[in-house]
Amino acid sequence: MDIFKIVGVGIIALTIVIILKQYRPEFAIYGSIIAGVIIIIMLSDDIKEMIGLINDIAGKTNINTQFVKILIKITGIAILTEFAVSICNDSGEGAIANKIDVGGKVLIMCMSIPIIHALMETVLRILP
Repeated sequence: MDIFKIVGVGIIALTIVIILKQYRPEFAIYGSIIAGVIIIIMLSDDIKEMIGLINDIAGKTNINTQFVKILIKITGIAILTEFAVSICNDSGEGAIANKIDVGGKVLIMCMSIPIIHALMETVLRILP
C-alpha cells in the first residue's frame, strides 16, 4: 500500500530533520522540503488517475468540463498552499505562512467566480 511508503518517507525525513537540527539547523528546512516533494512525486500517478476518473465522470454526466478543470485547479491550489504554509510554519516563519494562506484563499475565491456565477444564473432561471 502507498500509505506505508508515504509514512516511511515521512518518518525517515523526520529523523533526518531532527539530526540536522542538532548539527546544521540551517539545512533542516531542506530535508522537510525534499520529503514533501518526494511524497508529491510518489502520489503523481494516483493524482493523474483521479483527474482522469473525474474527467470521465464529467463527460458521462454532461457537466461543463470548464467547471471540472476549475475545481481541480482549486484543489491543487489548496494542497500547494497548505504545503507551503506547513514549510513556513516548520521554519518558524508564521507571518509568511499567514500571507501565503491568505493569498491561496484569494486565488481560490477568484477562480470560483465562474462557478458561483453559473450557480446564480441557474437559481435565477428556476425562480419566477
